[in-house]
Amino acid sequence: MSNTYYREYPSFDRAPACPFDPAPEVTALRAEQPIVRLAAPADAPGLWLVTGYGLVRRILADPRFSSRYETQYHPLVGGQLPPAPVGDLTGMDAPQHTRFRRLLAGKFTVRRMNLLTERVTEVTHERLDVMERQGPPADLVEVFAQPVPALMICELLGVPYEDRARFQSFTSTLTDAGEPEAQYAAFVELGEYLRGLALAKRANPTDDLLSDLATGGDLTDEELGGVAAFLLGAGLDTTANMLALGTFALLRNPAQLAALRADPGLADSAVEELLRYLSIATTGLRGVLEDVELDGARLQAGDTVILAVNAANRDPAKFAEPDLLDLRRPPGGHLAFGHGIHQCLGQQLARVEMRVAFPALLTRFPTLRLAVPDEEVPMRTDPAQIYGVRSLPVTWDPA
Repeated sequence: MSNTYYREYPSFDRAPACPFDPAPEVTALRAEQPIVRLAAPADAPGLWLVTGYGLVRRILADPRFSSRYETQYHPLVGGQLPPAPVGDLTGMDAPQHTRFRRLLAGKFTVRRMNLLTERVTEVTHERLDVMERQGPPADLVEVFAQPVPALMICELLGVPYEDRARFQSFTSTLTDAGEPEAQYAAFVELGEYLRGLALAKRANPTDDLLSDLATGGDLTDEELGGVAAFLLGAGLDTTANMLALGTFALLRNPAQLAALRADPGLADSAVEELLRYLSIATTGLRGVLEDVELDGARLQAGDTVILAVNAANRDPAKFAEPDLLDLRRPPGGHLAFGHGIHQCLGQQLARVEMRVAFPALLTRFPTLRLAVPDEEVPMRTDPAQIYGVRSLPVTWDPA
């Protein structure tokens, strides 16, 4: 294969008529060849787009491709990225990443996350009670999809009950695709709050993950606050958008929705299929640390690779009928949580939340439906954001 140049940086915008599918330009490139070189400014490093499942998975597990932000050229920013904030595991390589991950890995075991199922169930039904009391119509993002993971993050970090309304206000602003100034102010305030909470856990630990880290590791105060902020960012916006966008996808696929409502035992496979089908973390970047040849393409040290995860999760070379939402599809190794040493630490908690939330929502509101036409659901189209809906207006027939 030759080092093909694509004339322009492709659009990652999903087609309005198919809001769950990868961008048509990216899908077309995957059909052409799984790795292509993109045209870039003369002063920029080599820029590559990888769309094939096999290559994306290989790169995610290959230490020759760096997660450190400062090794990466971001085409939308038009320059090299700054180093990751303190405590941000996604922007580290080994051995720094290894140190932090070892401290956290034992806190996110399948067993420990399954123990949280009872509390996830309580929180889910509390929010469904609120939704039912308020009556239709409702914005599912505001009343359900955002509060459920926010309250579970409160549980995980040990946010005091008296602070939870304030905490939810911060997180609601952060996940709202509205005013950037308000989001930045909430980000600053929340960071200050988390740093203060982390220091308080050192002095008076309680039974929560942040206290475990404050008393059982060698993290500095700055690192502890940074890890708390990282856990919030990693576990809130992603799950909130999966709950909202997943509900939208089910409402657009009534046969699949009916199957899940009739058989809550489908929840495990349904969650895995929705993760694959939606791929809300559309792309990832890696910096090339040394010369590499991949599938005939010659990458040089200093180049940047863009990984089109959503296209990889729809690769027909890996998944049969990849553009079909099939809740009974056998698990097939999707890359929605990444792969390799940076695979999402909180994936088990996210799974628990979704396994509980989707069947509970559909059971409580058997006539749930969109309150606006499909095409009027406002989507989050900023490529710097996790993909999802800005709001999801729904209605139902009151009992």
